Amino acid sequence: MTFPKNFLWGAAASSYQIEGAATQDGRGQSVWDVFCRTPGRIWQGHTGDVACDHYNRYKEDVGLMKQMGLQAYRFSIAWPRVLPEGVGRVNEAGIGFYDKLVDELLAAGIAPYATLFHWDYPYDLQLKGGWTHPDSPRWFADYTRVIIDRLSDRVTDWMTLNEPQVFLQFGLGDGKNAPGMQLPMKEQLLALHNSLLAHGLSVQTIRAHAKKPARVGWAPVCVTRMPADPKNPSDVKAAYAAMAGFEKKNLWNNTWYNDPIILGHYPEEGLAFYGADVPKAKAGDFETMKQPIDFIGINIYEGQPVTMGDDGKPRHVERQVGYATTAFRWPVEPESLYWGPRFMNERYGLPIYITENGLSNQDWVALDGKVHDPQRIDFTTRYLRALNRAANDGVDIRGYFHWSLMDNFEWAEGYKERFGLIFVDFPTQKRILKDSAHWYRTVIESNGAVLNG
Repeated sequence: MTFPKNFLWGAAASSYQIEGAATQDGRGQSVWDVFCRTPGRIWQGHTGDVACDHYNRYKEDVGLMKQMGLQAYRFSIAWPRVLPEGVGRVNEAGIGFYDKLVDELLAAGIAPYATLFHWDYPYDLQLKGGWTHPDSPRWFADYTRVIIDRLSDRVTDWMTLNEPQVFLQFGLGDGKNAPGMQLPMKEQLLALHNSLLAHGLSVQTIRAHAKKPARVGWAPVCVTRMPADPKNPSDVKAAYAAMAGFEKKNLWNNTWYNDPIILGHYPEEGLAFYGADVPKAKAGDFETMKQPIDFIGINIYEGQPVTMGDDGKPRHVERQVGYATTAFRWPVEPESLYWGPRFMNERYGLPIYITENGLSNQDWVALDGKVHDPQRIDFTTRYLRALNRAANDGVDIRGYFHWSLMDNFEWAEGYKERFGLIFVDFPTQKRILKDSAHWYRTVIESNGAVLNG
């Protein structure tokens, strides 16, 4: 088993989860800074104020990436670090940090894959209405222009938004994430509509102003459904219908996000499902959303088995008692990395990058001073084998980014969950390459051949 020639192996992280330096060098506030100070919102009152202190330790961290043999690093840019008020004045020290990070990566032979938005929305803009404000797409486009003007002479691979399902559903629907709101469905869908416009305007900005030819995509959640019996054609049909469909009155789906930006319209099933709550599109909205993109980045951790019900509709299949879970209690479902990419590639006809995949594990420093995480190695082996099958079956998969590079701030769960290939002792900021980091180097060096073992 090997992966396609020129397959890209990397790891991923995000700005608020690792950078810290929350008030250093003129950084503005994000919605997460404020949310973390709200009592009862974050596990044990944790914050991202220090996190992994990556802002001050990026050289050490890039050195560890090189030691791991990473070919690429997916990072995100903190909008309020660059534009403290979200618009207008550029903070030179803030954008200078990303300047230095990119140079350090390139010097280490690691390709920078930049994500423009990974949830740390500027608080000043949130006060004006955030994603529900009609100017929010333009705000994002103007921010994109600042980044492109500064970094696109060296960065050629870009993603606009990370997991819009999460920052919209959990931030504006459930209220479990920043900014912690529970808006009516009509307003949630308006925010979603504006985020798709923001994506489109951002892609236009990158295409118009990038100093080097740019490859552009985005990184939604891939809400994955798998056939309970993959040899049963009706179960396969059910899985595809479920992945294209709408199960609950929320924002957790695939096609309401991807159809507009790739196909140029909302899906018919979704229009019927959301009904009167669907925002009224202005002339040219879908033309703005539908910009040529080069790939889809998809984030997959697990999937749900389905079968075809007697009524001809997909039906969830309950897992057996005692099924495997991660430390986060997410189900271990390696087949999700087969069916998710297969569905997305077949529906949209674009190359696929796995932009996040990994697990939270119960990791600690052993008596020998090392961090032994055999579950992470086993989990990733299983998932990568499924991904390899998808590639062999004709799915155009270009690369894999493990989540995450290092243990970090896991949003509302604080520092409880450890997703990293690198162990971080948060009080001392000491880093230790886990066994999985050393193993991942052998995966990269062999282009997946060691997964046969």
